Amino acid sequence: MTAPPDEMPVLVLQGGGALGAYQAGAFEELQKAGQCPAWVAGMSIGAINAAIICGNPGPLRVPRLAAFWETVSSQLTGRPLIFSAKSRNLFSEMASAMVLFQGVPGFFRPRFPFAGIGVTGRPRGISYYDTAPLRATLCDLIDFDYLAERGPRLSIAAVDVETGNFAWFDSARDRIGPDHVMASGALPPGFPAIEIDGRHYWDGGLVSNTPLQYVLENAGAAALCIFQVDLFPARGALPEDLSEVAEREKDIRFSSRTRLTTDRFSQLHAIRAAADRLALKLPEQMADDPDLMVLRQSGPQGNVTLVHLIHRAEVFESHSKDYDFSRLTMMGHWAAGRADVCQTFARKAWQTRGVPPSGLRIFDLGIGSKEI
Repeated sequence: MTAPPDEMPVLVLQGGGALGAYQAGAFEELQKAGQCPAWVAGMSIGAINAAIICGNPGPLRVPRLAAFWETVSSQLTGRPLIFSAKSRNLFSEMASAMVLFQGVPGFFRPRFPFAGIGVTGRPRGISYYDTAPLRATLCDLIDFDYLAERGPRLSIAAVDVETGNFAWFDSARDRIGPDHVMASGALPPGFPAIEIDGRHYWDGGLVSNTPLQYVLENAGAAALCIFQVDLFPARGALPEDLSEVAEREKDIRFSSRTRLTTDRFSQLHAIRAAADRLALKLPEQMADDPDLMVLRQSGPQGNVTLVHLIHRAEVFESHSKDYDFSRLTMMGHWAAGRADVCQTFARKAWQTRGVPPSGLRIFDLGIGSKEI
């Protein structure tokens, strides 16, 4: 593989609940290929995976990810007696129903008595589930001192409940602890807001389910190879029934701004390239023109290679796929993440990629490698 010199690997992890095992599998294969990220940005379940990666030395990262996913999938470790599309779908629906009523080990548990409409007062009146088990799990699996002092850069996002604005917690400037990770995944009304320094935060996915824009806006002059691992596909078939409508709506909502952000920064790169060409045609005295300088600073200053790795919906999945925490489904997602990375790296276009010719190159697993 002819990777550009001094290229920094970056891992960008979308939110998506139980689908996050796909990200863990993708990371395992990336690490095997020597693509160890120097910067990881995550949202919701992506923030949990990201914190485990950044909060452990290299040899412990995959085992700690495995420990997390084995814990949260330990409630249902069986499998259907007969494998067919229908039985597999019923199994997945049963697993999701168990989560609704029983919670997830090491993650969250239902509040008792039930936290229903009209119940007031914190914490029982503001969420259906208690996430105290997640705090204990994070403290067991993440070395927050290592994360702050030696680990890769970690960036995670949450939303301020009162202002509705994004809040970014970045280990480059902040000391990140379990509260920051929990805040990024505090999806209401299931989970309660997390208080940090007097402010209350919900899941960052309420505003945008991908941290890609933050990475591109804060990239500086570094050459980046960004692995964008998405859990909801933006593209999909026309629904045929109400269950498929609900699943398609969730895919569209949570695939979020990945394509929009990619298209936006492609346009910014084009503007910057055009401004650079224009600068060569202008008189020398206009080289420092403020308007020209603004155009020449559009987008990241360094070269960017962006690799899309997207979880593709399985035939048995439905609108409840993001809370099917069964062991069988978890292992399938993990294997799919590994397979997609292998498929990308096996392509000739990837193996001979070199320096992006126009400053930005995009590889898309779903529709074939695509260069911009």
